Amino acid sequence: MEERIVVAGFGGQGVMAIGQLLTYAGMIENRHVSWLPSYGPEMRGGTANCNVIVSDESIGAPVIEEASAVIVMNKPSLDKFEDDVIKGGKLFINSSLIDKKAVRNDIDVYYIPANEIANKLGNDRVANMVILGAYLEATKLVKEESVLEAFTKVFGENKAHLLPLNKEAIEKGMEAAKEQEKAMV
Repeated sequence: MEERIVVAGFGGQGVMAIGQLLTYAGMIENRHVSWLPSYGPEMRGGTANCNVIVSDESIGAPVIEEASAVIVMNKPSLDKFEDDVIKGGKLFINSSLIDKKAVRNDIDVYYIPANEIANKLGNDRVANMVILGAYLEATKLVKEESVLEAFTKVFGENKAHLLPLNKEAIEKGMEAAKEQEKAMV
């Protein structure tokens, strides 16, 4: 089993955090992992994306040309990365910020209102955790518990007090993905 994931959005949307959490969770589950960040040239508000590979086998290279899943947090990322999803793969769209529909019909598309759900939780900064929850539900790549265990490794012990809110955001994202899957059947 090998999952090749591209996570993309503007800087500040938690794109790199999603990638790091998946990577650490993979390590916790004794998998081979790779995380490759990429930033645009802007100082603030620029583009950001990362390639994440979680595999049961050794990983040859960290660069992803064909992704089994793509998570996009903004429209420019959708425009750039939709074609990178393999046939039968999954595309996760933050429908709070992206009003465009995917053009492909050979992939599973999840429209997750991540910012809207995060705002209902009282903190729009957990939108990334909402869409991460949707991804976890749809792919079962790693366990939710592994991601939560990875939280303090990524953010440090001084952010541990934010774990309950982030756990709730992940669970709301999982619920949103379940609703999407019901509609796909």
